[in-house]
Amino acid sequence: MITLKQKNVLRALLTLAHKDYAKGLNTRAFFKVHDKTIGEDIVQDTFLKTWSYLLKGGKIVLMKSFLYHILNNLIIDEYRKHKTSSLDALMEKGFDAPAEDQSKRMFDIIDGKTAIILIARLPHIYQRVMTLKYMKGLSIKEISTITGQTKNTVAVQAHRGLEILKTLYNPS
Repeated sequence: MITLKQKNVLRALLTLAHKDYAKGLNTRAFFKVHDKTIGEDIVQDTFLKTWSYLLKGGKIVLMKSFLYHILNNLIIDEYRKHKTSSLDALMEKGFDAPAEDQSKRMFDIIDGKTAIILIARLPHIYQRVMTLKYMKGLSIKEISTITGQTKNTVAVQAHRGLEILKTLYNPS
């Protein structure tokens, strides 16, 4: 355990470090996160982590390099945080959630039914691959396992089948 005298020495050491390095740390944090308040919070967290490290009995050889090391790690943690935005904030910025368009949904259903009909009109070599890929949702690897063909052959058949479907759908 740390004595009161040691604690006061550590407090004086950290206070001196804060006086000497806080401005530089704040500047670096601001330029990395582009937000003054977040940068200041990160710098304060840097000193809190340093304080807890010192209280645990940790030894610091160079205070400046130690502080910048902690700061850089906290900046990285800040970048990795998942940023969330509230719906109200998004709406204030002009973002509108798309309304359900029933006519578009109906056209998608009709296009899907048309595609199923057109797949039936494809040459047999492409029908099976197109059915497995687009109607069953299987991957090229899964289709090659089922059909016993190589992945390259299946990919070529899917591509050629899709090209034929495009010409059948838009015969222009």
